[in-house]
Amino acid sequence: YKGEGVLAASPQDVWECIKPVAGGLRTKWDQNVKDFEVIEAISDTLSVCRTTTPSACMRIISPREFVDVVVMKQYEDGTMLSAATNVEHPLCPPQPNFVRGFNYPCGCFCIPVPGEPDRTELLTFFQTDLGGYLPQTVVDSFFPSSISGFYSNLTKAVKALKA
Repeated sequence: YKGEGVLAASPQDVWECIKPVAGGLRTKWDQNVKDFEVIEAISDTLSVCRTTTPSACMRIISPREFVDVVVMKQYEDGTMLSAATNVEHPLCPPQPNFVRGFNYPCGCFCIPVPGEPDRTELLTFFQTDLGGYLPQTVVDSFFPSSISGFYSNLTKAVKALKA
């Protein structure tokens, strides 16, 4: 799935809301992220992380956990990127009460809009296998509304950040 939008905020403010770091803002505004923890920090820009999600779709989708290797990068033009993909890690075996999901290569790009310092193009790419025994129709109905909610809630979070 791909999401695309332009937010009325600087790339730095958008990045502050979405960057994948322990104690970051994402757990406060993203309804699909319950907790985010760094399992192993390999460098300042590369880490193994565990993300948990709450139940969704009127509890049809039970809580999930994802373990990913995550890289963050900033480019010369000011674009900021976080990219991730599933990884297994000995310090993070599957936990009870969670279904282990798998992220295939995915990520977020915060792209400055030339000549408009308070506008950011945000591209998101999600390739997620929720795991478990969900009918494809449930998965297909979940992701579009989830992505729409991500952009809507992010817009509110960025405004709150500036307030």
